[in-house]
Amino acid sequence: MQYCVFGDVHGNLEALEAVLADAEKQGAERYLCVGDIVGYGADPGPCLERVRAVTTQVVAGNHDCAVVERADIEYFNHFAKEAILWTRAQLSPGQQAFLAGLPLTLQLDGLTVVHATVHEPQQFGYIESALVARLSFEALQTRLGFVGHSHVPVAFFYQESADEIWFTQDADIPLGEFSKSIINIGSVGQPRDDNPLAAYALYDTEQNAVAIRRVPYDIETAKRKILEAGLPEILAARLDLGR
Repeated sequence: MQYCVFGDVHGNLEALEAVLADAEKQGAERYLCVGDIVGYGADPGPCLERVRAVTTQVVAGNHDCAVVERADIEYFNHFAKEAILWTRAQLSPGQQAFLAGLPLTLQLDGLTVVHATVHEPQQFGYIESALVARLSFEALQTRLGFVGHSHVPVAFFYQESADEIWFTQDADIPLGEFSKSIINIGSVGQPRDDNPLAAYALYDTEQNAVAIRRVPYDIETAKRKILEAGLPEILAARLDLGR
């Protein structure tokens, strides 16, 4: 089975379409979304509908929650807050209801899907250190978890026999030797690892391996839409930089 695991779309329809097209070419059979379909980009409604067309397995991200007032926007920076308020006006009542009903965590097929941390999904913290990774590994009830939120692809591994944690930013990630793994699959719509290409993960159950794939997309169109919508210019400019 090939899983396409994607998230942090952030209203970037051009990036989302490129990722879904690439995943189909790679033979993806099931799709999992780690959240943040909306926020920042100019196509929140079309992105939401496109995600709903390929999967029902979606968790809520902090931007998804903020748009429907499940999270306090006072914790967002000025540009993110402006985008949240704009996005609220773009979504239909049905689309808002969809976001309001998303769970924070999913478990299926021996996998865990969550936007931020496994141990405190409602706090929307970041797994960026061995200490925080350990807390999430302690809460992880499956051997494999997928997360997003930081927009930076990275894999954390826990080996129970040695009680040690490792990490890698390699694109090809074999899972066989580890007791548990947590994979941050990067961002479709707003990468922040100095690589502007859209990111997602392919999980191959037969090979027991994950591949982080990078996909080119029409950045200029995505930028133009942001500017035409009257959203902050920085939200367009950062797409070129992958920051």
